[in-house]
Parts: sequence; C-alpha cells; structure tokens
Amino acid sequence: MEYLKEIVDYGIIGLLILMSVISLALFLERFFYYRRVDLNSFKSAKLLENDLTRNLTAIATIASNAPYIGLLGTVLAIMQTFIDMSKENMAVTTIMSSLALALKTTAVGLLVAIVAVVFYNYLTRKVETLLAEYEN
Repeated sequence: MEYLKEIVDYGIIGLLILMSVISLALFLERFFYYRRVDLNSFKSAKLLENDLTRNLTAIATIASNAPYIGLLGTVLAIMQTFIDMSKENMAVTTIMSSLALALKTTAVGLLVAIVAVVFYNYLTRKVETLLAEYEN
C-alpha cells in the first residue's frame, strides 16, 4: 500500500500543478486576446460574446474541481497513515507529522482554485466591459 504515498506525491500534486499551468495559459491567452480584439469586426453581439467567452468554462472547471482533487489526495494520504499505523507501533509525533503532511494536497488544491477563480472573475468582468463597449 506504499503506492498511495506515490500517488499523492506525484499523481495528485502533479495533476494540480498541471491544472494551475493550464489555467495560467488560458488566462494569458484570453488577456492578450482581449487587448487586441477588434470589436468592429463582429456582426452581432452574440458572435462577439461567443468569441470572448471561449476557454472561460475551462478556467471555471479547474477552479471548481481543484479543491476536490486536493481533498482526494488528503484522503489517500490519511489512508496511507492508517495503514502504516496498523503495521507498526508508531509514535504520536510520527502520526501527527504524517497527518499534517496529508493536508498538503488540500492546501495546493485550494491555492489552484483561488487563483483560477481570480482569473475567471477578472476575465468575466472584461467580457462584460467589452460587450458594453460594443453595444454603445
């Protein structure tokens, strides 16, 4: 059952890092697109809105799922701690240390989610501003 530790350390944390890189890449792509978009080239507000909101769903999905992925890592790490406790006589300090380290994936998941929510909110506000500018 030692593989649970490997899954948490490499799989879950790796997935969360990948999610953060993807959300940053999508944010930067949208940010630079919004700076250079020509509003007059669109025939309708609906076409403009479709173009402006591209990739925002992916950022929102990352923001909403990162905490759950982090929580999954925490649950797996706690399971590993209980398995280790059942196999050997562990000191209380070792148990507490293992449980504290188990929470790292939840913390990383929350960090990824918070940043992705900030990205999403910024971009959504920018879309609203550009649509209002188009309509006037």
